[in-house]
Amino acid sequence: MKLYIEEFGHINKERVDLITLSNNRGTTLSVMNYGCIITSLIMADKHGCLDDIVLGYDCLEKYLVKHPFFGAVVGRYANRIEQGEFFIKNPQYDLEYNEETTGQHIHGGIRGFDKYIWAYDIENKERSIMIHFHRVSVDGESGYPGNLLVSHTIGLDEDNNVFLNFSAITDKTTIINLTNHTYYNLLGHNKGNISGHYLKLFSDFYTPVKDKIITTGEIRSVKDSGLDFTNLTMISKNMEKLPNKEIDTNFILRGDISFDKYLKAAELYEPVSGRVMQVITTQPAVQVYNASKLSNKKWIGKENYIYHSFDGICFETQHFPNSPNYCHFPSTLLEPNMVYVQKTIFSFDIRS
Repeated sequence: MKLYIEEFGHINKERVDLITLSNNRGTTLSVMNYGCIITSLIMADKHGCLDDIVLGYDCLEKYLVKHPFFGAVVGRYANRIEQGEFFIKNPQYDLEYNEETTGQHIHGGIRGFDKYIWAYDIENKERSIMIHFHRVSVDGESGYPGNLLVSHTIGLDEDNNVFLNFSAITDKTTIINLTNHTYYNLLGHNKGNISGHYLKLFSDFYTPVKDKIITTGEIRSVKDSGLDFTNLTMISKNMEKLPNKEIDTNFILRGDISFDKYLKAAELYEPVSGRVMQVITTQPAVQVYNASKLSNKKWIGKENYIYHSFDGICFETQHFPNSPNYCHFPSTLLEPNMVYVQKTIFSFDIRS
């Protein structure tokens, strides 16, 4: 394993670092401490050719302008909360309405966790390197209660596993739902869309939405719908069954155990490159987003490649959207005597 740290730029005279990890398989993972953003993930295909398989930018400056959360940490609460309102023991908390298209609260507000410089430490082992990012989200930040000490670990090992772990403690009862928002394209970030990828989800049910992409509280079967990925299915085949070909859905994991407390979440396969990605997690759900909205603006990414709708796919392992407003959804409350811990592994391999 190798580690390289370089200056990536400055924000108000504060240095931003780009940390690059590499293993003996030729895989390199680059992350910056602004927003814990994964800027690149380069790995070989079945022919030995190297490609960067995540969407993003070449320079810090583009990340400082509003973008669709390329590679970023999402918090304090990932996904949407209806009208930005929730209650904790009667007090009502009101959050910002920061999603332009829906007027809802999304991904932690106007300045979520993705817009801060994080301190970090490096844990360097023989077969893995872990970057432990950490910061304090102060009481009242973006409207959320409690001083939250949060840690986000991103790591790589010799077996081509990418680790995305979270832990947090609070001094006041709060809500928390943390995830990573990387867009993957196993062909390469600049080689077209993901319609020819094959997807399997370990999920039989999803949470449908109403107007403004807010959950209804219902839990519905994926059977006989364009959201049925219970078997490995070409993504384009199911996209044709969906309005605007859009997938932006919270899938409930059915509980297939991988090992320890990890649940199987997803398998993504791209036949031209042979790359396979397995996703396992301790979270109860995964929000799958096929980048259907990317064409709403001109996003000029790495190597001046212009990203379009369906050029990537996100697997945001998390709790359910709008959970604080539904008592039958898994709770996202964090009490002062509790420790929040969630872990996800993206495991990569080659299929010939």
